[in-house]
Amino acid sequence: MTGKEHNIRKMPIIFDISEIYQIAVAIEENGIKFYSMWAKKSKNKKIKELFSTLADMEVEHKKIFNKMLSEIKKYEPKEAYPEEYFLYLKAYADGIIFNFDELKKQQSKLKTTSQVLTYAIQREKDSILYYQEAKNIVPKYQADQLEKIINEERRHLLDLSYIKKTL
Repeated sequence: MTGKEHNIRKMPIIFDISEIYQIAVAIEENGIKFYSMWAKKSKNKKIKELFSTLADMEVEHKKIFNKMLSEIKKYEPKEAYPEEYFLYLKAYADGIIFNFDELKKQQSKLKTTSQVLTYAIQREKDSILYYQEAKNIVPKYQADQLEKIINEERRHLLDLSYIKKTL
């Protein structure tokens, strides 16, 4: 291995904070689909309303993250095809938290509202861990902006935990 190859491998991959916000928006979109699916599937009116409310909460998170994104400098990737790059980021986000292939496998196991909420709580924990790790791939001066996303996800985790506890 040449010295140049060795240095390339040590260089961290750096994302701009706007890319992480875009991933956050895509994750919220997946959450909306997840809760909406369970709202449609539920026959119990109270449970249907619960999942509809949870989908609405994801809509609000999406709005919050879009607002945060609009408040930071617009980022354009250096690639020749930025739309393809952002499609890649969305595809990446689709597999991170609410992975629908995994959900299809789990769907037959998720029979009760409590099981669905436990699954959702775990996805929230996964998203918090993901954003904590994302601090390592954004410039240091942007890492504190990730705390805004993490705090929103923590609030949602607490809401879900409370809902599950009070059912």
